[in-house]
Amino acid sequence: MLHPDQKYINALIENDPVLLEELYQKYSGKIKWMILQNNGTETDAADIFQEALLSIYNKAQTTGFQLTCPLDAFLYLICKNKWINVLNKKKTQKVTNTDTEGFNHIGEDSFKLAEDCVLQQERGNLLREKLQEMGESCKNLLRLSWSGLSMDEVAGKLNVSYAYARKKKSECMAKLINLVKSSPNFNSLKW
Repeated sequence: MLHPDQKYINALIENDPVLLEELYQKYSGKIKWMILQNNGTETDAADIFQEALLSIYNKAQTTGFQLTCPLDAFLYLICKNKWINVLNKKKTQKVTNTDTEGFNHIGEDSFKLAEDCVLQQERGNLLREKLQEMGESCKNLLRLSWSGLSMDEVAGKLNVSYAYARKKKSECMAKLINLVKSSPNFNSLKW
């Protein structure tokens, strides 16, 4: 279900100055607090916030991403992960405060929704990546069958029999599942 905060994602895409100002006022201070509590500077916080917004913008532009959880929790998770990556690259400082103070109004359910949202995106990315490794006939068949068409319609579009389309879809799905399961990222995505 689309979250009302989708308006901020739309504002990023449409470059809406009023909503973008509102987005910065509502969320940048919280991200700044989190970064400052974890060995960062105000410049680090501004950079991480910008990178997170750019990531969301790129995701929305390329995949039509739709927000299904509160933006503050989603943005917090993205920024936290980006900051942990920065600290890991430095290897000299660790995250010292993973407390969500400043985000107390969000609630555990919102963080769970945001984590689930990020996890779903990562799973989708892995699935798309592995789909690209398959042959064209499998890619076309699976995309058509996932588009909402009946198998009769899929068979018609591919000029094959219904029985062949069903059998081929089963084979292609088995191949895709094996590709996904053989990925090093598979276990970390809690399938």
